This record gives sequence, C-alpha cells and structure tokens, in this order.
Amino acid sequence: MSYETTETDGTPEDYGRLGAPATPERRVRWNKVPEVTAYFWIIKVLCTTVGETAADLLNEKLGLGLTGVSLLMSGLLAVVLVVQFRTRSYRAGVYWLAVALISVVGTLISDNLTDNLGVPLETSTAVFAVALAVTFFVWYRREGTLSIHSVDTLAREAYYWLAVLFTFALGTAAGDLVAERMALGYWVSAVLFALAIAAVAVAHFALGLNAVLSFWIAYILTRPLGASIGDYLSQPTGDGGLGFGTVVTSVLFLAVILGLVVHLSITRRDVAGADRSTLRAG
Repeated sequence: MSYETTETDGTPEDYGRLGAPATPERRVRWNKVPEVTAYFWIIKVLCTTVGETAADLLNEKLGLGLTGVSLLMSGLLAVVLVVQFRTRSYRAGVYWLAVALISVVGTLISDNLTDNLGVPLETSTAVFAVALAVTFFVWYRREGTLSIHSVDTLAREAYYWLAVLFTFALGTAAGDLVAERMALGYWVSAVLFALAIAAVAVAHFALGLNAVLSFWIAYILTRPLGASIGDYLSQPTGDGGLGFGTVVTSVLFLAVILGLVVHLSITRRDVAGADRSTLRAG
C-alpha cells in the first residue's frame, strides 16, 4: 500500500532551521529511517561490531584479498540499497541489512587505504572527516535539514546513506588511530568512546545541545565503540583480546541483530506513531 502526506507542521520561521523541513513540499513517501529508540542504538552498535569482525573474517576466509572482498561486499551493498530506495517506507529488515553491509564496506574502505595504499590513519581520518562535512554541508544547503525524521524524498535518502557510509569509514579510521597508534588497547578504547557518547547525551538532555547535532556526533562515535568491542572479543589474548575469534563473535552478534530486527518487524516499535497507526488501520 502507499501513503502520502503533506509536510505542513511547523511555522514559516521554522523552515531552514537545523532539523526542520526546508520547504512545505509534498512528501511522497513515509520517512525511510526508524525512530531513534534504545533499539536503534543497540542494533547500530551491534552492526558496527559485525562490520569490524565480519570484514576481518571475510578477508581471512574467502581468499579473495582485501580488494576482492571489498568489491564483493560493495556489490552486495549496491543491490540492497537499490531495494531500500525502491521501498516507499521504512522496512526494518531491508534497512538494517543495508546498515550491516555499509558497516562492512566502510571498514574495508578504511582498511584498503591503510593496508593496500599505505595511507596513514591520521590522513584517512582527516579525509573522511572532510568528506562527511562536505556531505552535511551540501545536504543542508539543498534540503534545509539534516534531521533523520525528514528522510522522505529520494534526494534526502541519498544524502543520508552517503553520510552513513562516511561515518562508518571515519569511525573505523579514528577508532584504529586511537586503539593502535595511541596504544590504549581495545577495552580501554571502548570505555573511552562509551564515555564520549555519554557526554553527548548529557550535553543534549541536560544542556540543550541541538538534537540533530547530538544524533550525528553519537552516530559517528558508535562506530569506533562497536569496532573496539568487536576487536576486544575476537582478537587473540596475546594481542589484548578475549580470543573468541571472528567467527564466533560475528555469528553471535548477527544472531542478536536478527532477533531484534524480527521483533521490530512484528511489533513496529521503531515506526513513528502516525505511520504505525496508519499501517495498522490498513
């Protein structure tokens, strides 16, 4: 079924404000992104962990080399994104599959630059930060909003997924830089990034930091958090990990992700209230 709404909420002076719709244009689809709930952040961190461990696993087991694995996973991601773009509303299974694959691809992009091309982590971190900033700048200039509550047009969805890709690549490079170059170790890095996310939450809820800005900062930080957790669980004990291996860690986290996504697909707890009631009524 299809559903159309007209974006008329907000006063004229609200338009163009960060997080508000740029113009009262007619929306032709539901919002394509889930509501930001505890489920969202849990699955996001799990996906980032899988992105780290699965990238290592595929690189080790498939024998295709880092470049071959990168091409394969990029092809799979392209197929899933085509399906995601063709849906007219948020679908938990498709959306989170895209996030999981983009997590793997973002990791592989960063690893290719570091391992195959010899690009220093400081340089790749800076490049991805600039690429993300440019994406946000163009997105905001064209759409007047960076809010994920307004991902309801083809253009906004394209900006959204490009930003997500750069957040994963940036998080991978920055996480590796902190964990390896600064010799903090995996679990210390995980605690450090968790504290940084907690600081963002305090700044938002207690000090009034803009919701859209808070979201994207936290979204970026969850990538190195998940990667640090994945490395801590999967890497050998001699390297500072627990030695569970990439297979066990990947399968465990994928199973939890699958269970949560199935739950959300049934209950639709991560769908906006108006959209959920319309779906049930239909």
